[in-house]
Amino acid sequence: MDVPRELWTPPFDAWEASRVGRFLRGIEGKHGVSFADYESAWRWSVEHLPEFWNEVVDFFEIAITPATVVLGTETMPGAQWFAGSTLNYATNALSWEDKSAVALIARSQTRQDDIVLKASDLRQLVRAAAAGLRRLGVEKGDRVVAYLPNIPEALIAFLACASLGAIWSSCPPEFGIRSVVDRFRQIEPKVLLAVDGYRHRGKPIDRSEQVAEIKRAMPSLEHTITVGYLEPGGDWDSLLSVDNGFEPIQVPFDHPLYVLYSSGTTGLPKPIVHGHGGITLEHCRALGLQHDLGPGDRFAWYSTTGWMMWNLNISGLLVDATVVLFEGDPSFPDLGELWRLAEDHRLTTLGASAGFVLSCMKAGLVPKGQFDLSALDSFGSTGSPLPSEGFRWLNEAVGDRVKIVSTSGGTDVCTAFVGGSPLVPVWEGEISCRYLGMAVEAFDPEGNSVMGETGELVITKPMPSMPVGFWNDPDGAAYRAAYFEHFPGIWRHGDWIEITERGSCIITGRSDATLNRGGVRMGTSEFYSVVESIPEVSDSLVVHLDDGSGFGDLILFVVADPELEWDKLAEAIRVELRQELSPRHVPDQIHRINSVPRTVSGKKMELPVKRILMGRPIEEVANQGAMVNPDSLENLRAQVPQLK
Repeated sequence: MDVPRELWTPPFDAWEASRVGRFLRGIEGKHGVSFADYESAWRWSVEHLPEFWNEVVDFFEIAITPATVVLGTETMPGAQWFAGSTLNYATNALSWEDKSAVALIARSQTRQDDIVLKASDLRQLVRAAAAGLRRLGVEKGDRVVAYLPNIPEALIAFLACASLGAIWSSCPPEFGIRSVVDRFRQIEPKVLLAVDGYRHRGKPIDRSEQVAEIKRAMPSLEHTITVGYLEPGGDWDSLLSVDNGFEPIQVPFDHPLYVLYSSGTTGLPKPIVHGHGGITLEHCRALGLQHDLGPGDRFAWYSTTGWMMWNLNISGLLVDATVVLFEGDPSFPDLGELWRLAEDHRLTTLGASAGFVLSCMKAGLVPKGQFDLSALDSFGSTGSPLPSEGFRWLNEAVGDRVKIVSTSGGTDVCTAFVGGSPLVPVWEGEISCRYLGMAVEAFDPEGNSVMGETGELVITKPMPSMPVGFWNDPDGAAYRAAYFEHFPGIWRHGDWIEITERGSCIITGRSDATLNRGGVRMGTSEFYSVVESIPEVSDSLVVHLDDGSGFGDLILFVVADPELEWDKLAEAIRVELRQELSPRHVPDQIHRINSVPRTVSGKKMELPVKRILMGRPIEEVANQGAMVNPDSLENLRAQVPQLK
């Protein structure tokens, strides 16, 4: 395979100038090792897990009591980290050395003005919120849930909850009633925080009826705190009326911090429990080492409170980086909205979905010519694989000095497995490296590690932010079934990955949505890269119905301008796929649709559409309230005759 074009090269002094370089030089001195390059450092980190994670604790000065043992056993599941240690996520998030530094900036399309909070201001607000929750009877282990957008109140309430040892969970207010109840009711919350509404594309969206329905559906609720967001009012100010100087309590390393949820495309969403210790260590490592964030940096990643990227974004506080929140529609009033945010607040790192990047590209946007992005050091992309054309657009339209950080991970671990590093080049169409401390490998069907070819993405050794477990899964059966049954004792994530000889990675889609035609196996991302390179195609989704013959039916759905001549476009798509992929990957059917069904995190819903094609009712295969476009499945079925 030819080496792709190198779009960004580490500066000559990267090992001295970057945090990860200084971190690794410190390991060399303390452990008597020498790293020839990043790959050798990665190898050491996964072969010496206890030493590596101890160094993370020391380097970031994490407030944690000493452990009796860092890692008792590498058995998965069941690995126990930092036995005997206690800490609190909130303590580490609020212990800024410079109390006068700006810790939080928030922009909202519902509120008129940006909110700016110093570290001392944020700490005081969190203490007051914690005191308010205590007055409501919230104690260690209680659940506090939030129906809140990505606004300061959500961050403040979360940190207050964490400081009490209570357990947090959140959904954005665009979620439908069923989606919220299906998630929250499983964990039996004591307190609900909710907004009255919000503005979407300039229009007010009242959520008072939805909040009332959610309250009625959760008998465990004892209190509801309303946040006046659409209109003035609510209970928020009274909750924060007293600051009694409360300090976070110490909890065991694996004490639950928050509950995240699987996408919920089938059945009830799985409630994934993450712990204080695992998240604190992992997010320090991910943000401080791989993203090189620290004091003076300003960090924004477009997300809602229903996606793990919100949890990662707010963890910028752990490394004393200013967290920048954005609440609203990044395409309103136009696709320049996030780039304006980067200009106005001098962002050093901005992140968004691959879909956002491709939308900007197709709109012909050239941010470097329209906005002052001189402070921007890196742009992050996740949610789905970023194709080569997305890399090229970022390099040309945003700037070749901006490092492109394409990452891939999951809600399951609340981080990425693979991404970027200041010590590694950026190659077009590839994720730069495996993260330090992450034993990422590609397995063939027999469980053998492979290089230079596509295999199952697996994790062969434990990591601290693997879930504490699933809620209401006392014997761990559901947890084991989700990750450890395919390759016993090995975490199988469900993605296809290729690890190149350079140590870079290529994610080619979900392994359960593979296109396998006549024995030629292909990830869906390769297919989309070809289809969506056609200028007239704005989005697409492909599914393969395997009938046991080795071929089956390959069905493509395309979003395109309705004014275009459809037959001519469909033929152009077939020609392009035949030339760029293979004749076997020319679809048997191509249909035009209004929009591609997507989850709130931007993932294409290939499996639910496949199951609908196989005759399953929509309500059985998808939770429409957890979709960014909940009407899209009904519209798809109405537009395509055989789906009715």
